[in-house]
Amino acid sequence: MRKVVRLLHMMPMLFAIWLLNPAAVFAQNSDTEYAEPLASVLHQIEDRFKVKIKFTEEQVKGRYVKYASWRFRETLAETFTSVLTPLDLKVNQEKESVYKLKPYEYFRWNVADGWAKLDRLASAVPDKASWEDRCKLLRPQLFAALQLSPLPPKPKSKPIISNHRVMDGYTIENIALEIMPGLYINGSLYRPQKIKGKIPVILSPDGHWEQQRYRADCQIRCAMIARMGGMAFSYDLFAWGESLLQFKEEDHRKSLAQTVQALGAIRILDYLEALPETDPARVGISGGSGGGSHTVLMTALDDRIRLTAPVVSLSSYFYGGCPCESGMPVYSCGRGTNPVELAAMAAPRPQLVVSDGKDWTAQFPEHDFAYLKKIYGYYGAAAKVQNVHLPAEGHDFGFSKRKALYDFLVQQFALNGAKVKDVKGNYDESPVKVEEASQLYVFGEHGEHLPANAIKGFDELEKVFTVK
Repeated sequence: MRKVVRLLHMMPMLFAIWLLNPAAVFAQNSDTEYAEPLASVLHQIEDRFKVKIKFTEEQVKGRYVKYASWRFRETLAETFTSVLTPLDLKVNQEKESVYKLKPYEYFRWNVADGWAKLDRLASAVPDKASWEDRCKLLRPQLFAALQLSPLPPKPKSKPIISNHRVMDGYTIENIALEIMPGLYINGSLYRPQKIKGKIPVILSPDGHWEQQRYRADCQIRCAMIARMGGMAFSYDLFAWGESLLQFKEEDHRKSLAQTVQALGAIRILDYLEALPETDPARVGISGGSGGGSHTVLMTALDDRIRLTAPVVSLSSYFYGGCPCESGMPVYSCGRGTNPVELAAMAAPRPQLVVSDGKDWTAQFPEHDFAYLKKIYGYYGAAAKVQNVHLPAEGHDFGFSKRKALYDFLVQQFALNGAKVKDVKGNYDESPVKVEEASQLYVFGEHGEHLPANAIKGFDELEKVFTVK
């Protein structure tokens, strides 16, 4: 009787398959695990639910769905999950009734799932004491997950400084730091033309945008900070920018990229902290996109950072789509953490989160921001964490995002905003000169000044880490 009921329940699905291929229903059985080509199953889903699924021949070639006919469910969403999850595949909806097949994205969660995890984390720290115990647990585990416990010895080499330029109210020089034997991180330091006493410094890590730190918006942001009376250090991600003199582009997709970037930022902090004009009480960091993920991690790791501003990056349901953000097991620390909990480790240090309406930060103000306010509230510092949400804007570091950062630095680090405003009180970025990328190179336009000891290739990098 049970078999009859099951067969009756399967009849609509079997009939749909029969319409596509009358022989298919009877050709599949348990001996063959009801296996069907993935392409065929996707077409069946299209027919049954009246949708379009975009995929390439390469994505489906040689792939089969076991027990295919048994995986169909009453709803499209349930069917996608049942069919695709065992193959480590998923779909993204591009528009109404149109979907695109993609590999499983471990770093991208449903909004509800991300919020639920953050709620579980919040429930475990109901007061300041339990939260501080949590931070004491997490921080050393983060270093261990990054393979930076203990930190490798610091090379004794001096910074390599080149191409000093004098601009309108600020100066620029390019700097390379050896962070492990033969491993260099490159950047450009923007300073006020005239410096009196101790001044703030802001680390500006690159994001996953074209032209790296040579982009106009990156140069403008750093120069404006210098014209307001602070310093800004713009630097490359691993296997990005000038780092490509030592590595290939595909090396950026290796998990060790996250470790190298973290170590690089620590060495940059070491260098900047030693400058006589640096005010150690006013050291900040602000990056966008992948640079924003790096910003959050570095603030959790290093208490020398006194202000943080992740831009278009922070979300409880998005862990960073590049291995340089999520390649090492940092999110397994403390029996599971997430980006917003790591951002909360900045408390009570000032924090600005900039979000927008057209990427994974779109829902940040609805739930995640309240969590940050709660943690900051334990210190009586809820006003020190702020969110500027730009619902009509997308994933960039455009003027609106830069303005939010300028305002925050004026408010929290006492930069002089009046120096860079026009007669109407608006920020005026026009005096900033956007240079050709070659002007920001440390090692020359063709890498001709790359040090003789520079390692070449990822294999050599792995050897350096093996013997650290």
